[in-house]
Amino acid sequence: MASNESEFGTFGVRPEFAALESVVSDVLIIGGGINGISILRDLSLQGVKVTLVEKGDLMSGASAASSHMIHGGIRYLENGEFRLVRESVQERNDLLRTAPHVVKPLKTTVPIFSLTSGLLQAPLKILTHGKGKRAERGAIMIAAGLTIYESFSRINGVMPRFNFVGRKRAQATLPSLRRSVKYVASYYDASVHEPERLAMDLVADARATGNATVVTYAAAVGTTDGGVLLQDQLSGAVVRTAATLVINASGPLTDITNEALGRETQFMGGTKGSHIVVDHPALYNELAGRELFFENSDGRIVLIYPVKGRVLIGTTDIFVDPRQPVRCTEEEVDYFFNLVKHILPGIELTREQIVFRFSGIRPLPRQDVSQPGFVSRDYRIDEATLPGDASVPFLSVVGGKWTTFRALGEHVSGIVLVKLGKDRKVSTLGLQIGGGKNFPVTVAERKAFVARIAGSMPQSRVEQLLERYGTRAESLVTALNASGDTPLNSLPGYSIQEIAYLVRAEQAVRLDDILLRRTTLAFTGDLNPERVRELAAAAAGELGWDGDRTESEISRAWQILADNHGVVVEEMAV
Repeated sequence: MASNESEFGTFGVRPEFAALESVVSDVLIIGGGINGISILRDLSLQGVKVTLVEKGDLMSGASAASSHMIHGGIRYLENGEFRLVRESVQERNDLLRTAPHVVKPLKTTVPIFSLTSGLLQAPLKILTHGKGKRAERGAIMIAAGLTIYESFSRINGVMPRFNFVGRKRAQATLPSLRRSVKYVASYYDASVHEPERLAMDLVADARATGNATVVTYAAAVGTTDGGVLLQDQLSGAVVRTAATLVINASGPLTDITNEALGRETQFMGGTKGSHIVVDHPALYNELAGRELFFENSDGRIVLIYPVKGRVLIGTTDIFVDPRQPVRCTEEEVDYFFNLVKHILPGIELTREQIVFRFSGIRPLPRQDVSQPGFVSRDYRIDEATLPGDASVPFLSVVGGKWTTFRALGEHVSGIVLVKLGKDRKVSTLGLQIGGGKNFPVTVAERKAFVARIAGSMPQSRVEQLLERYGTRAESLVTALNASGDTPLNSLPGYSIQEIAYLVRAEQAVRLDDILLRRTTLAFTGDLNPERVRELAAAAAGELGWDGDRTESEISRAWQILADNHGVVVEEMAV
């Protein structure tokens, strides 16, 4: 193993990274986004020995930039993508059952400006897969789409049917709504307020089988002798790891990863999607738990909805180069402000109300379309062999969307099982996920669960942890009863031992892993210098950081928050 301190710093080689050289795997997955994690879980449940490596933290790429929605994608009906919409609706329903701790029904409201718009263009757009002329959707069009949409659902009566009301009734609950709105349609989809928490649960399920190895900050940089070369992004060390089959699940970076491994491809044609999160009590209260969902005049889909006490506004859809970093620009912020003003002219937004920005590249397949919104969200699997060794099957996952991660994972797993000559042992359809397992739904069930696991801990604290982690809170409560539960001075909702547990159980390596992905503190704008220092100290105790390393992590985290998310706070004097 070689190091490169000038580029990577002076961190030592991590034992878990060094061990990759001796790990014997049936499958190596490159990419720790939601699709790679889903494949990991499915394969490990089948008894397959699988290793997943990710060049950054889990869920730190495209999967971290989602709109926090679990939805069927009603607008894809216009592109003729009926199979994708049917699958998405069914997967949404499955997640409502299997991950009830994080996936919740979401009332979705669509403002409509006309009765008949789009009727003539819709058939042509379906026949040409979205290449027809764009037209505003009227009430008749939307009603037809919702009828088809709800027909795909396998759960009848769980969520209310869609309905229409006129402007006067709509303005009774949305007083800021533009007066030129003639109708409002409402239907139900779902949201996931903490997508990273769902992903961590999937990883925990995989690791619990004893068949899964996960190493972060390990980048695939080449191939040799039928194996893949991995570089530790902390120390610069390089090891070779081998597997019977290799999967590239690196999302929008699929072509770039293939190039690093020695294969030239042009699979990806992703688009940039940006969002802002605002602290705006008036807007939050007016939304009253519902999402506003509509199409802007430029054809982009707009969503405005409440998440964790804040309001999420998005999204853009812009062709970009995946080799370049993406940021939410000031022009995009202006675009979002104009959108809100267009549909809710009674609401005033200022930049001071923005607590978080984020942007990512959708892992979409390259297609010949003029409008980014018409690029298919469907997925496909490319089959080849590993460059330099034709005996090693090499799969590239192209496309996909958050909602269909389970179906994609099962699809890829099915291909792998055939190639390995193994049989499927378990279906993940209907299989409860992480903290959703036996999740108490009623008030009585919650009280009984809390009373059973609390031990010496106050039941109010156990309630908080149940809300945060689902039924996985039970193992955390057991650990805290044994080790203590010392609240952070600046953030009493978290404890030193809880942060240490997250580091240990969920493989956090850097401070920003905790601020951005093991908690939602950055997303909700709840960070300040004192809190970041306390969180860093709690992590340092578990990870063995000295004073210099802790200061380095704090500086790095603030730089990431400023550069990538517009979070700028002057560090307090020590």
